[in-house]
Amino acid sequence: MTSSLIDNQHTRLAARAVDLVKVFGHGDTAVRALDGVSVDLPAGQFTAIMGPSGSGKSTLMHCLAGLDQITGGQVFIGDTDISKLHEKQLTLLRRDKVGFIFQAYNLLPTLTAAENIELPIAIAGRKPDRKWLDTVIDAVGLRQRLGHKPAELSGGQQQRVAGARALASRPAIVFADEPTGNLDSHSSAEMLGFMRRSVDEFGQTIVMVTHDPNAAAYSDMVLFLSDGRIVDEMANPTAEKVLDLMKRLGG
Repeated sequence: MTSSLIDNQHTRLAARAVDLVKVFGHGDTAVRALDGVSVDLPAGQFTAIMGPSGSGKSTLMHCLAGLDQITGGQVFIGDTDISKLHEKQLTLLRRDKVGFIFQAYNLLPTLTAAENIELPIAIAGRKPDRKWLDTVIDAVGLRQRLGHKPAELSGGQQQRVAGARALASRPAIVFADEPTGNLDSHSSAEMLGFMRRSVDEFGQTIVMVTHDPNAAAYSDMVLFLSDGRIVDEMANPTAEKVLDLMKRLGG
């Protein structure tokens, strides 16, 4: 199934996949994790990817982000076909165009919250845009915690630092892999609210893998995978509608 997230062909796309195939292993043990997935991801939209365990949702995100090498098809970030890039070119593109939020936070324990947020900019050898950083820091509500190291922060605060870090360099697209998986309901709501505002107020593009219907309800569009294929999609999702569809898919 080809996902028809958009009807207007002139809408700018942050990323897209064309007949994407990903196979793990060889011969009799080969697993076809993605089986001809085509999807358009419009800029300035919050898209959730859901599906039963083993459906290929994390693999799809990793391929879209250039973290996994694809077996067949094409993946574009903006107008760049990343499947044709050498590793060094791909590393530079991810650094300049892509933000990541992972379930495990991935913060450096020896750095303060402020230093963790600015780390991607420092690695790139660029000067931070102070006005933008202030906007992001205020959006995640961490102004009073910038001097604290990760061990001095709650899980929800650490994940908000990770969210601010992902947005610090103003990437073209942010990929979030189960970003609320380690959080309690209150911290999850704070994190998801921040992601929603980053789309609505800052025009950010977010693609989130989640198993949680409540998290998916914050998105503009949900894609549902099963057996490595997109089998359904839902605009303006609610937790109840997502849960009903997941039950039908066996998720």
